[in-house]
Amino acid sequence: MNIFERELAGETISPSDPDFPPIHEVIHHAFELTSKLNCLDYGDTRAKEILHELFGKELDDSTTLKTPFYTDFGKNTVIGKNCMIQQCCPFFDRGGITIGNGVFIGPRVNLVTLNHDLNPANRSATIAKPIVIKDNVWIGINATILQGVTIGENAVIGAGAVVTKDVPPNAVVGGNPAKIIKTINTSNR
Repeated sequence: MNIFERELAGETISPSDPDFPPIHEVIHHAFELTSKLNCLDYGDTRAKEILHELFGKELDDSTTLKTPFYTDFGKNTVIGKNCMIQQCCPFFDRGGITIGNGVFIGPRVNLVTLNHDLNPANRSATIAKPIVIKDNVWIGINATILQGVTIGENAVIGAGAVVTKDVPPNAVVGGNPAKIIKTINTSNR
């Protein structure tokens, strides 16, 4: 298993690992690409090319990603159709971020798939776990979604919430740590 596969499998990865340089290279390239992206004028057609290189795949034309945008990796993010991602969102995606269709992400939303080792002697090491955001989720301004979390279909994450655990479908959550506030009745559609 290569270091990328080991990381996606949840193995603790240290920058002192002799296999770490390829991860550093991808991180450096992602920073270069987001810097270029964030310096473009609004509507510049080169943004689509940069996002394709950053994610390693086309971003669907129905999805809008507003700059500035930040990611520490890029290659482990998958974004569905008809999504709106507002400005100033950092995606720490080394553990994998999957965003379904019709997802609205407010400004300054943090998606963080990494955590550091609790052992102070190994604090620079990281452990990655994926974030999965199902279809039609709305994430309010300045919310933080932490590693290993799955957000169910149609859920709403309140502004400023810190989501540390899975959110069931049709739930509205808020607070720190986020708790269920109510359930959305979808039968009246």
